[in-house]
Amino acid sequence: MINMTIAEFYQIFGQVVFVAGILLLVLLSVTLILGRMLIEKDRLIFPKLLLFTMDVFYGLFKKFSESVGVDAKIVDHIGVEVRNKVNEKVFQKIQPKDTIIVLPHCLRHLDCEAKLETSGLVCENCNRCVIGVLKTKGEEMGYKVFIIPGSTFLKKIVEKNKFKGVIGVACFQDLNLGMMELSKFSCQGVPLLRDGCVNTKVDSRAVLEKMGVKLKEAKKLAPKSSCSTDPDKRGSF
Repeated sequence: MINMTIAEFYQIFGQVVFVAGILLLVLLSVTLILGRMLIEKDRLIFPKLLLFTMDVFYGLFKKFSESVGVDAKIVDHIGVEVRNKVNEKVFQKIQPKDTIIVLPHCLRHLDCEAKLETSGLVCENCNRCVIGVLKTKGEEMGYKVFIIPGSTFLKKIVEKNKFKGVIGVACFQDLNLGMMELSKFSCQGVPLLRDGCVNTKVDSRAVLEKMGVKLKEAKKLAPKSSCSTDPDKRGSF
């Protein structure tokens, strides 16, 4: 009798695991479809479902994407786009003085002489890279601007500063994970157009627009070296 009960238990357990696996595959498939729809058609459907999948099954979702022949980078792309959409309305109501701008140090010029301090790089406004343009305009508008080399500095910034909103620039993966970590704040992210440790590029016009700079002024401020006039390559998966 006991043996039969154990056998039945394992049978039921196996069925439950099988059904759970099928449901998980369906969840990941639906999330991937909805995510691609957001990227390609700018249509956001079931944002909470998307965020749940991103946050809970992040690593598994990446492996699943690769298994069906889709670049795993799309997972971070979807994450950034969803968080931008979800936070957009609240973010637009936050004043610049209550918002920080976080830029990656890899945007700086190869001959940059900025010194590294506890809060990040201290830009000398030499105007040799896009950082100077964004920092100058940002501080003029009331934003606090930080140029950081890694996530450790981001944690220090969060601990030592009071803010409600964040504008972040990074590669898709760092941006998505950073926005995930700062989920209690209203975040807006602008992904790099070219990744790497040095000589990266960003659409500076997109960053300026997130800051609330009008399109005409953003076009004038955006330096050519920032790739602001390059076509948007973020949706090519």
